[in-house]
Amino acid sequence: MKIAVLISGGVDSAVVVHKLYQEGHDLHLFYIRIGMDNDEGDCSAEEDIEMCSLIARKYNLPLRVVSLHEEYWQHVMDYTLKTVKKGLTPHPDIMCNKLIKFGFFEDRWGKEFDKTATGHYASIKEIDGKLYLATAKDPVKDQTDFLAQISYDQLSHILFPLGNLDKSEVRKIATEANLPNASRKDSQGICFLGKINYSDFIARHLGEKEGPVIEIETGKKIGTHRGYWFYTIGQRKGLGLSGGPWFVVRKNVRDNVIYVSNGYTTPLQYGKEITLTEPNWITIDPIKANEGNPIVISFKTRHSPEFHSGTLSFNEDGHLLLKSDTDIQGIAPGQYAIIYSPDSQLCLGSAMITTPLKKFKKRKTPDILESEHE
Repeated sequence: MKIAVLISGGVDSAVVVHKLYQEGHDLHLFYIRIGMDNDEGDCSAEEDIEMCSLIARKYNLPLRVVSLHEEYWQHVMDYTLKTVKKGLTPHPDIMCNKLIKFGFFEDRWGKEFDKTATGHYASIKEIDGKLYLATAKDPVKDQTDFLAQISYDQLSHILFPLGNLDKSEVRKIATEANLPNASRKDSQGICFLGKINYSDFIARHLGEKEGPVIEIETGKKIGTHRGYWFYTIGQRKGLGLSGGPWFVVRKNVRDNVIYVSNGYTTPLQYGKEITLTEPNWITIDPIKANEGNPIVISFKTRHSPEFHSGTLSFNEDGHLLLKSDTDIQGIAPGQYAIIYSPDSQLCLGSAMITTPLKKFKKRKTPDILESEHE
């Protein structure tokens, strides 16, 4: 097959090249370049490209560096900033895969090839003649939650050669093949942002605006914050409060107020019902396939190897309602609930969380507690 391989300079995509080369495919390597938000170059990208060049020379393969700089900042990061400004929690990685790697890249270059291969830890299974996004062998590295907004057409053109490997096996293959990046550390942070600090990025675009941190049970001001857009529901670290643990349980966007609650067991940071909107079903609409009746599912609300179980149905308003069998911590509007089959083997799709945390009722509720996301 003639395959476009998205290569990043990391060990995962390098092992993809090695495996597909060993299988005898016609490989063409691509590095997607994204510059800094001030139009300057990114030194980490230069290091990545140098590593990609070493891999290309090792296997005598063509390498193209293609730019999707404007598309990335216009679509992924603009979405991120707008979402944060609304007081919601964005998911730039899920949008990066949908719009950049399997969107603009496919439209401009990938469509010329039989398949596009990436180093994602995910699998594809064929059931009754249809393709399904499936979880990877390595539950810790599984990245299906980052892929849950792609379409069936996109899935049909992708290869995930690492889906049946543990990370340790990938490292072993890289070492045995003498790949130059066999021991290179995995990249961290948001897709394509590299070494850019996320808080610094938000501050550069949205600035800072001091506001009160309120203990929600008492209405007492216990500190100040830099601006509601730096914080997300369920957040514990970075609050700068003593006597913790403290968790962000609510935000008032209009008045720039952060509400926190103390202790790991505070009920205000947990919930069992999650309202969802804008569902993206990759292969089939599971509720429609069940004639509109509730279905049993497993799901995730954050990147983690753990799955939760529950049911998915429509509520009285016609919105998707996810009912969890167990309490879920830090339900953050704007994030995505990733929906899986009951056995957690197939990723069916995803939908955006719209549920605000339940209102806190007390005898004397300060006026500042009255407004929610606006």
